[in-house]
Amino acid sequence: MGAQAPGWPEAASHAGSLHTLQPVVAWVWGTMAQALGEDLVQTLELQDDSSSLGSDSELSGPGPYRQADRYGFIGGSSAEPGPGHPPADLIRQREMKWVEMTSHWEKTMSRRYKKVKMQCRKGIPSALRARCWPLLCGAHVCQMNSPTTYQELAKAPGDPQWMETISRDLHRQFPLHEMFVSPQGHGQQGLLQVLKAYTLHRPEQGYCQAQGPVAAVLLMHLPPEEAVQLDAEVFMALLRRLLPRVHKHLQQVGVGPLLYLPEWFLCLFARSLPFPTVLRVWDAFLSEGVKVLFRVGLTLVRLALGTTEQRLACPGLLETLGALRAIPPTQLQEEVFMSQVHSVALSEQDLQREIRVQLARLPESTSGPPPRPQARLPGAQAIFEAQQLAGVPGGTKPEVPRIVVQPPEEPRPPRRKPQTRGKTFHGLLTRSRGPPLEGPPRSHRGSASFLDTRF
Repeated sequence: MGAQAPGWPEAASHAGSLHTLQPVVAWVWGTMAQALGEDLVQTLELQDDSSSLGSDSELSGPGPYRQADRYGFIGGSSAEPGPGHPPADLIRQREMKWVEMTSHWEKTMSRRYKKVKMQCRKGIPSALRARCWPLLCGAHVCQMNSPTTYQELAKAPGDPQWMETISRDLHRQFPLHEMFVSPQGHGQQGLLQVLKAYTLHRPEQGYCQAQGPVAAVLLMHLPPEEAVQLDAEVFMALLRRLLPRVHKHLQQVGVGPLLYLPEWFLCLFARSLPFPTVLRVWDAFLSEGVKVLFRVGLTLVRLALGTTEQRLACPGLLETLGALRAIPPTQLQEEVFMSQVHSVALSEQDLQREIRVQLARLPESTSGPPPRPQARLPGAQAIFEAQQLAGVPGGTKPEVPRIVVQPPEEPRPPRRKPQTRGKTFHGLLTRSRGPPLEGPPRSHRGSASFLDTRF
């Protein structure tokens, strides 16, 4: 495929490379938690366990049903690319562009971040996500600075309280994926190690069910309540500004954002969207930051309740929640859906302004630590710039573009004006055609050259 950053696997579909992927997954998970804000990964038990994707009993069936699609899901519908999928030649071109950009990542991020952003919106090729995601979220720098941290956490015994809870949730994470079929398989055991390492690394945050699907998706590709309340208020304010009729309907039927938003945001839509679309959402999220999550949420609400007919068909709370969870799959196909996501009129400045407004309205008497949305880093560019300012200890600093100023050229002597005083054009023309003039030669260079001209 081309040049490859040392130590980063090209794909993560086989069991033999899982032991090399787990440190990468741990670092990516940690940096993604930083991008989301540490408060978002506080202990929060999801109320609805029915949203997990099936059970072990669903794996029994005839032979054709057990055939895995191109993403590794048994009996999935993504065995062949859909109608909106780009052709193979275009995928190869995008792969070569990503290979070139990641081979000179510091230079690319310093000078051509807009190109990285546009390529992320088009979708990172599946074969290169294991290489690109750690670079986008800065996990490669974290691993370089602390190369043995994950191995030390993996060898340490876990907290019995968290280990019991994690073990009960392992079978719920993508049970129809070939990596997570067997309880003793490499997928579930690798997921156990990653989640255990995170509880040891951040004991004040511990474990919650929303961490499972996020870590599981990372394993497929890679070698707190108040904070949710703040995001809910921000989301409703954006909904009131961008979709006022939908906002009014949700207020009338009593559907608050906490009834659907935590599962969307805490799981990064891993339980709510088709898997190809989840990957595209993550591509954009790692590139542009948390504003992508708000854009995706606003798009889902508009698709479910955007028309008058859709709202009239949902007169109550249960019908409205059902509509939010039953959007037709054809509207969630990756190309069509992501084009709508990127067209949402929500900039980083708009989001930060609304966060400041809602943060000022939070009551001061709330229990627990206050949310810290300022700790979120808005995308790959902000992470890269923060790491540039912090430097990379123990290694060479990334290349910083220099401005070269060329010295000014030496001034040329002024051009002398030809001496034509007292001469007329008619006289010069007559003399040039007549016999040669007697006397000393003319010393005026300009006049001599002019006299030699034939008209």
